[in-house]
Amino acid sequence: MLWRAISEETPGPKWAGLFAEYWPHYRKWWLKEGESVRPTYAECRRALKTHMPEMVPLYEELCEQAGGGDLAARFLSFYCPPPYLSGCSQAVWGGREPVLVRNYDYNINAFDSLVLHTGWQGRKVMGTSDGLFGLVDGVNDAGLSISLTFGGRRVVGVGFGVPLILRYVLQICETTEQAGEVLARVPTHMSYNVTVLDRKRKYLTAFMAPDRETLITNAAVATNHQETVEWISHARFTATVERERYLLQRLRFHRDPEEKFIGTFLKPPLYSHAFNAGFGTLYTAVYRPRKRQMELRWPGTVWPQTIDNFEEGARNVLLPGAA
Repeated sequence: MLWRAISEETPGPKWAGLFAEYWPHYRKWWLKEGESVRPTYAECRRALKTHMPEMVPLYEELCEQAGGGDLAARFLSFYCPPPYLSGCSQAVWGGREPVLVRNYDYNINAFDSLVLHTGWQGRKVMGTSDGLFGLVDGVNDAGLSISLTFGGRRVVGVGFGVPLILRYVLQICETTEQAGEVLARVPTHMSYNVTVLDRKRKYLTAFMAPDRETLITNAAVATNHQETVEWISHARFTATVERERYLLQRLRFHRDPEEKFIGTFLKPPLYSHAFNAGFGTLYTAVYRPRKRQMELRWPGTVWPQTIDNFEEGARNVLLPGAA
């Protein structure tokens, strides 16, 4: 699996080149249910202006870099995208240096495998790309880190794909409290659990859903269900309850030192080999908001990056268990 790390202060030729490379695949995914099912450009822009007004100038700039096409603009809005599922585990380790750790379990053939470092709108952000605009986890120059897991519900509604919501939080927020306010008001098209940790050690997990109000909690652990299991077959297949219990035990009873706690994410039951079913662990991410630092980890490999000393490059990674 080839990973790349790309840095660009403002949307320009690097991002445009990436979009040209990825767009044929994303276009096929975006249209898999038919073009008429997706919102129009006017609807997409109106939704952004209503719920994420600060992002509209950036959105328009990215649309221009993408070539100005109608379909590309609708895709980049992340508004009412096709449904998609993931696995994932995440937890806040509350030691002397607070850490947000997560596993991303997803389809290896539908993933950017890209770390983006940007200075868009004067805010430095780095994280794991999704759709070249959104992020599935990341940290900003204010020391705010964020991560998502699928919420384990089949309901699909009117709202944004959650990776853009994470990007929005990192672009405009500096504290966990501010992030909670954003997560409580921006609509999502599916159910997701979003965990936030800031440099002052404050954290929250937001249980987001398209058909009910967002619940802001002080949960330090999130897997693939919310308050209760609602999709039983998915819960059994992904072992969401077992993973949650395992993490809670590590935090409450074992009180592992930081490195040992991080290491548990690289082993069963947290590390998944279900690549053939689209739920294999593609990477482990470690965020240290005080240091504004992230690490990508795989068994035997650590790739560190910092906001102020980001290094572009590429890594070929061998995923144990992947064909």
